[in-house]
Amino acid sequence: MIESDVAIIGGGPGGYVAAIRAAQLGLKVALVEKEALGGTCLNRGCIPTKALIRGVELLDAIRNAEEYGIAVAGVSTDFQKMMARKEAVVKRLVGGLEAVLLSHNIRIVRGVATLVSATEVEVAGEAKENIKARNVILAPGAVSAPIPAPGAQSPDILDSQAALSLGEIPKSLAIIGAGVIGVEFATIFARLGSSVTLLEALPKVLPQEDAEITSILEKSLRKIGIGIHTSAQVTRITDVPAGKSISFTVNGQPKEIQAQRVLAAVGRRPNTEGLGLDRLGIATEKGFIKVNERLETSLPGVYAVGDAVGGLQLAHKAFAEGEIAAENAAGQKTAMDYRVIPRCIYTIPEAAAVGMSEAEAREAGHDVQVGRFPLAGSGKATVLGETRGLVKVVADGDTGEILGVHICGPQATELIHEAVLVMNLEGTVEDLAAAIHAHPTLSEAVREAALDSRGLAIHMPARRRGAN
Repeated sequence: MIESDVAIIGGGPGGYVAAIRAAQLGLKVALVEKEALGGTCLNRGCIPTKALIRGVELLDAIRNAEEYGIAVAGVSTDFQKMMARKEAVVKRLVGGLEAVLLSHNIRIVRGVATLVSATEVEVAGEAKENIKARNVILAPGAVSAPIPAPGAQSPDILDSQAALSLGEIPKSLAIIGAGVIGVEFATIFARLGSSVTLLEALPKVLPQEDAEITSILEKSLRKIGIGIHTSAQVTRITDVPAGKSISFTVNGQPKEIQAQRVLAAVGRRPNTEGLGLDRLGIATEKGFIKVNERLETSLPGVYAVGDAVGGLQLAHKAFAEGEIAAENAAGQKTAMDYRVIPRCIYTIPEAAAVGMSEAEAREAGHDVQVGRFPLAGSGKATVLGETRGLVKVVADGDTGEILGVHICGPQATELIHEAVLVMNLEGTVEDLAAAIHAHPTLSEAVREAALDSRGLAIHMPARRRGAN
């Protein structure tokens, strides 16, 4: 029997951060993981996809080098080398993570965990052993959700993990689902030469994001040859000599496309099977573990974090939840605040957002004022040759409080954090605009958009009176 203060099930973003924070607070920690440390994000998601996107960014830059007076000849893609670099990046970070955990004297237990009680975890590994703990933190993560259509469960339908293990670039690729996972893979494989088609059941790509931003991004995706069908309901997937035939309807009209490979990217479901939740009466909703603001489940002393509790399925959201759960397990009283969590999309150009969209702000009853600054007016974006995009600030017209910021353009995933910081401090557009921004920088566009919400943008034509 292993004795610990806290047992953590799952070594992904929520679990390993909870382990580190608990150790920092003086707790004895046992962390159970059946596979590689780092979970989906580090091994099969965030990091490997970004490693590939870095490759296609460089490829894109080389293809456009002539515009900058640089002649490049004989450019080719070595997909195996690109995939090998991706694996090397993952291996290095996994090794680094294990070293960090061990530096905190965290005991790593390999195997499949089952919750026996609120204070005991059974681990089936090379040798069965139990962990006795005062508190338990569940961080089991999520797995790819199935497509509810005949033929969609065929073993040769790719999920994100399988797509990251391909040995060659598909000649054609159909991606079912145009959320974050779908559009990122579409960007990667289209830039590598695949003929890519996106099928999305809802009326637009990236359905949860602001319509103006997704419109810009959709145009960029179409510009590189990606076919996009929205309001598309997949009805059947069948084998054909060329690969797969996907039957679907758009507004009731039957359609069909063929592709060498099919990638399912319709979302993820909680990975809680076999964990023992039902037996212990731990409440769930649509499969997700129900928690309170302290991340505690319906079973006192048992906490849950990450993708398995629902909401935004983002590594940094799981990081924050892991810290909060560990602090509460250590006897503190800390509540999770979901109000200001950035959402990042690593396409070309990038997109990022925090807070409410314009439509959501209006639905919530705010007197909305919107500020926009197109990157075509940015000196730095013009220098970079990347003027596609927009910064959009959604503010409360009465108080000036920033309700949401939405960006499409170069380095959007870095620029968004200025907005995150201001919103976290409940700042206003006046606060953001009062900060002097260096010139020439992309971040100037964020200030200009804040100014524009009050009709005061400097580097764009005067707004017509009464326009918003």
